[in-house]
Amino acid sequence: MARPIWTGSISFGMVNIPVKLFSAVKHKEVRFHMVHDADGARIQQKRICSADGKEVPYEHIAKGYEVSPGKLVVIDPEELERLDPKASRSIDIESFVDLAEIDPIYFESSYHLTPDRGANKAYGLLVTALKDTHRVGIARFVMRANQYLCAVRAVGNGLMVSTMLYADEIVPQSGLEGLPEKRERPREQELKMAEQLVESLSTRFEPEKYHDEYREKVLELIKRKAKGERITLPPAPREQPGKVVNLLDALKASLEQTRRPPKPSMPAEQPQRAQAQKSVRTRRRKKSA
Repeated sequence: MARPIWTGSISFGMVNIPVKLFSAVKHKEVRFHMVHDADGARIQQKRICSADGKEVPYEHIAKGYEVSPGKLVVIDPEELERLDPKASRSIDIESFVDLAEIDPIYFESSYHLTPDRGANKAYGLLVTALKDTHRVGIARFVMRANQYLCAVRAVGNGLMVSTMLYADEIVPQSGLEGLPEKRERPREQELKMAEQLVESLSTRFEPEKYHDEYREKVLELIKRKAKGERITLPPAPREQPGKVVNLLDALKASLEQTRRPPKPSMPAEQPQRAQAQKSVRTRRRKKSA
């Protein structure tokens, strides 16, 4: 059973609700260790001083901030501790906004919030209020000596907290090279076909349909190598030069592709059965000959 990574309360106005915080995601990327290719032994990393080349004990490691190339300001850990945000153990909602007003780029990490003992009624009240008003709460809270801006929203029968980036952490489009200053109006025929293509490919978002195919292949490779299997690598794909395609022709071909009925999927056992039946027919023909 999952354990809470933070306990405290969530407050709005004079209402205070004891809650527990749980991680809402579990990253499953394949992690590798650095090893020596000759014997597979783990590689150890040491903290080496760039000035004298000697290893530095952890207790003598300080934090330095580069104010200009090659010039560092050393900050003592005690100085940082004095600046740590006060751990109030409270998620303080400051305002309520429409979720549609928040660009997804601001969202960072997500967590589940569950009611602590005796808080079910007040917790349910906030869930219902957020759902009925179609609002999310904008709040601040401190976790692991860091202060976070976050959005509190109702999901299902519970609450979720999504930590958010600050405005000065977002890279504006105005600083991007190559982005047109003015959007060119497309030709009506192209626009109409593009919209038809969008409509033909539109569906409900079903996250369970999507899988990390690369991760699955890597794990299968690891499993086979662990069994001692000899791995034969497929030939590397050749890079094909990009073809210049007429936009209108590409749209027409794309629309035609979406209109074709999908090929019926064949169950896994059917190809084997079909091959067996084919072999039987072949033997019968040979006998009759």
